[in-house]
Amino acid sequence: MESIRVDDPPDSAARAALAVALALVAFIVVADVVSPQGVYLSPMLVVAPALTAPFAGPRGTAGVALGAIGAQLVASSLTGSILAVTRMWQLAALIVVSALLVVFSFVRQRRARQLSRARWLVETTQRVLLRPPPDSIGPLRLAWLYLTAEDDTQFGGDLFAVARRPDSSRVIIGDVRGHGLPAIAEASAVLGTFREAARRSTHLGELALILDESIGWDLDESGEVPGQEGEQFVTAALLDLPDRGDHATMICCGHPPPLLIRSDGRVTTTRCEPSPPLGMGYMSLAGVHTQMIDYAVGDTLLLYTDGVIEARSPEGEFYPLAERVASFPYPQSPKSLLESLRLDLRAHTGGQLSDDAALLAVRRISQTWQPASDNDLLRDRH
Repeated sequence: MESIRVDDPPDSAARAALAVALALVAFIVVADVVSPQGVYLSPMLVVAPALTAPFAGPRGTAGVALGAIGAQLVASSLTGSILAVTRMWQLAALIVVSALLVVFSFVRQRRARQLSRARWLVETTQRVLLRPPPDSIGPLRLAWLYLTAEDDTQFGGDLFAVARRPDSSRVIIGDVRGHGLPAIAEASAVLGTFREAARRSTHLGELALILDESIGWDLDESGEVPGQEGEQFVTAALLDLPDRGDHATMICCGHPPPLLIRSDGRVTTTRCEPSPPLGMGYMSLAGVHTQMIDYAVGDTLLLYTDGVIEARSPEGEFYPLAERVASFPYPQSPKSLLESLRLDLRAHTGGQLSDDAALLAVRRISQTWQPASDNDLLRDRH
């Protein structure tokens, strides 16, 4: 993550503002000297520090202000009116306004530093909470993409995670109902429960029941949002991807099923009988619907949240995910696939999403992958 300090050396905009301000000072002085007697243009010098205050910081503003004051004195001396009452009042006004502009620039820069630190803290916290998966885990290669509807956030209520077991990998992708800080807090709770339970649950149905119970408790303890009583829940897709074999296990808890991109480039939408969303308490009553899907070497599972398929064009058309993925060049790595999707999705929506969107591409690359032995793990740690 790249961070930018507001007290770094001036950027191109600041340098341009300084250049324009100094050129303006020189032009006003020349115009004032050659203007007819009794016509004073030097009061316009206050424009120069006013121009630099929003861009160049207090030091740059003070420098331009001193230059403008010096230019005022030069213009007055060249016209022989340096001791005139009018010139004295013009000089006093320029000094007062310039001092106020320097103070304004200092306060603006201090507030900008505070905002920069706050944004850095929020970005760091969000990244720690989501904890993006690695590029590879077991026989899988992964890539992820997260697009937020709000410009000031990196992550929102959408979530995904991958947990490694001795002979398989478990994946979750989900969407917390709502936006803002409450959705981020709930997403972090879901991810924490998943990472703990995914390694301990013997089968995927048990994991779904644990998540449903834990999320329900968390929602009860956090309190209901006014006007949304009984409407807080999390949609999610859970998958168990064995290291061997050509199938995977999947549960769709009110969440759209993933796309399956075959090793030959064919794109199909997996079919999944829906289970209740997590956190509503209905799963133990309605049951958990677990099913097998094809997943062979070279296949890619594309998991996504509804912010992708519900993204609208300016004309109101939904984004045709499966159709667009099928039109992309083949083959592509998971990372290249998501980059193509990012560009295409931005073009479809005109650059602005109405909801958060998360995508996770998982490709099986090997059928003969062997887990590391205990000795290998110890050696890697040292």
